[in-house]
Amino acid sequence: MATFGDFPPESGTKKNQSASGDNSWERDVLRDLAFAAIKEQRAKRRWGYVFKLLILLYLVGFMILAYSPGKLSSAAESHTALVDIRGIISADSEANADALVTGIREAFESETAKGLILRLNTPGGSPVQAGLVNDEIQRLRAERPDFPVYAVVQDVCASGGYYIAVAADEIYADKASIVGSIGVRMDSFGLTGLIDKIGIERRSLTAGDNKAFLDPFLPMKSDDVEHAQQMLDTIHQQFIDVVKAGRGDRLQDNDELFSGLFWSGETAVDLGLIDGLAGSGKVARDLVGAEEIIDYTPRPNYLDQFTGKLGSSIANLISEKSKWSLQ
Repeated sequence: MATFGDFPPESGTKKNQSASGDNSWERDVLRDLAFAAIKEQRAKRRWGYVFKLLILLYLVGFMILAYSPGKLSSAAESHTALVDIRGIISADSEANADALVTGIREAFESETAKGLILRLNTPGGSPVQAGLVNDEIQRLRAERPDFPVYAVVQDVCASGGYYIAVAADEIYADKASIVGSIGVRMDSFGLTGLIDKIGIERRSLTAGDNKAFLDPFLPMKSDDVEHAQQMLDTIHQQFIDVVKAGRGDRLQDNDELFSGLFWSGETAVDLGLIDGLAGSGKVARDLVGAEEIIDYTPRPNYLDQFTGKLGSSIANLISEKSKWSLQ
């Protein structure tokens, strides 16, 4: 006790230092707690965004499924099946033979479908893809001859599109539709003049006399042109034979029919290229006898693609979350 009385200033200094140390420790604790709370709020806010996005995507997906036409809604009732053939016909487009044949087969296999409408709006495309579809329709019609198939043209049914259309029992279009273009083409460019002007030297090594066939950087050879023309003529004749087999005596004797020209729907009726003027609704109601139309066209599964991308995004977010928790 004497000690405390003998040295009061020193005793007071120690007390102040102790109090200062206590305050520093408390500040550190409060600061750490504040930073932890801020990090936790940020993490919650980020995950809140994720869950809100998931809910939004779920609602959008539900609306797409709820309002998109499908076979399941009324496939148990009598209906007219429909397969859309849109855009360029090629192996890597939506109008490819595999997809179209799948929808056409499903229509033929349906016990409640009373007929099939091929609704065409295409400028044409690959003769191979069109030929595969035409062949399959012919095969299915032979197996089920009581199942009528009608082709209905919208804006355009040209070239490869018409190649498919002639597989139907009858073809209908609007009076202003474009129909025809029964021909074959091969396109390329000649760049020899451009090379000369720019001063580029063409270097091409080949094994085989004709491996550089119709090389756009070389002058055209008469033998190449002759061979290509023979090939085009052969494919053209195949096209003509398919059209004649499909249309028969309905075709008028006109030298221009197979020249590659095209006509309006109104003129196409007179030429025998189509059977009349009508749309899908009228054909389904008056010819098939089942007014309800159900779309059998295989569509790209955008939902699966979207889900895949969503899964990738969620994985990235989880990865980011792991990074946040380590910071």
